[in-house]
Amino acid sequence: MFVRRRSLQLVFAVFIFTVIAVGQETQYENAVDLPTAGNITDRPFFSSRRHPAIAYSDSPATDVVAELKRKVDEGSASLRFEGRGGYLRSIMEALRVPAESQSVVFSKTSLQSHYISPSSPRAIFFSDDVSVAFVPDAPLLEVAALDPHQGVVFYAVVQRPAEKPQILRSDSCLSCHEAHDTLDVPGMLVRSVGAGTGGETMTEFGSFVSDQRSPFEERWGGWFITGKTGSARHMGNVMLAPNGAKAAASGTPTALASLDGKFNLEGYPSRFSDVGAVLVLNHQMKLINLLTRVGWETRIALDELKRNPQIKANAERLIAADAGELADYMLYVDEVPLPGRFESTSGFQTQFAASGPRDSRGRSLRQLDLETRLMRYPCSYMIYSPAFDGLPAATKEAVYARMWAVLSGKDTSRKYAKLTPEIRAAIVSILLETKPGLPAYFKQL
Repeated sequence: MFVRRRSLQLVFAVFIFTVIAVGQETQYENAVDLPTAGNITDRPFFSSRRHPAIAYSDSPATDVVAELKRKVDEGSASLRFEGRGGYLRSIMEALRVPAESQSVVFSKTSLQSHYISPSSPRAIFFSDDVSVAFVPDAPLLEVAALDPHQGVVFYAVVQRPAEKPQILRSDSCLSCHEAHDTLDVPGMLVRSVGAGTGGETMTEFGSFVSDQRSPFEERWGGWFITGKTGSARHMGNVMLAPNGAKAAASGTPTALASLDGKFNLEGYPSRFSDVGAVLVLNHQMKLINLLTRVGWETRIALDELKRNPQIKANAERLIAADAGELADYMLYVDEVPLPGRFESTSGFQTQFAASGPRDSRGRSLRQLDLETRLMRYPCSYMIYSPAFDGLPAATKEAVYARMWAVLSGKDTSRKYAKLTPEIRAAIVSILLETKPGLPAYFKQL
């Protein structure tokens, strides 16, 4: 999740330097020019996290990790340190992060790359609003929380027994996690890279950022993938020789039933790196970045509008265009179809489906399909998240309006053709029973 560092001391040094540097920044100039064309993926963010409407580093965080940190610091909550996993299980329990979500990376692509290898990989666990990354024997647990208003906030938990464990917020992570690949806002990265037998990155043989729109041929380089992946050709479970060929010494097949025998599983809560979990992770991390970017652009546009009413038409166009991109992603419009039947074998599919609301017919937006697409009912479960509810009212109104245009069949554009009338009707029906605050016009279908 964070920039590479080789020692705990250097991590803290960078943290302290970042805090000082932020305090020494020159005063931010308020006025910005709103873009008049281009989509979010193609155009850079037109402002900054230091804009007064955002104040990312100066505003108090309200995410679940900030709340846990407060409780630990005041002594009303405690965390236990257990063997090789350290605080991992205790943190996961406190933040309600399921072990079934375990997704395992063996490439050296994070803060603690010195500790990562195929024999000591990094495990990522996630829920809708927080992710936790664990590397055995590494000095830190890496934690990223989705704040309802500020987007992703980064923390580290010091892996050392203490009466009050240290949970530290660090904006130094933004040196990697605020870039084009995160939509220029503090966000998440799911990287796919060519990786050698020691986990070393070999980007000349592939370097991609994965989401639901990525071709499977470009996904999961440097990741272990368990379960069945149909006829998909992907980069997972493959270690490369120096010439880029699959390393014969690794002997790793393209499909794994479990992680048994691949490395020492002590400290890891699961024996799997489930394909269902990784597919959901691919969807969710990009959506988190979209939620942040769209929310921030609306807040800045509305702030600018207060001072300059003449930009009203431009602000409205920007909000509508951003909302359209967000709505399309939430409806999986550009999702790459699954090449054959996938199978989740870790228990993730059952756990994930059970953790969200169902309608009176037992249907849920968290039910996986894994036959031809990821979700049985292709509307993102993140519509229930505090991050979605925390969007500015103008954004939510525009997103709902765009979703309705698609789900009602008013928009007959070709790209929405795979959302059949039956699928659209099912999504609307589920939302009407499970999503508070849904606009009344959804009842018209």
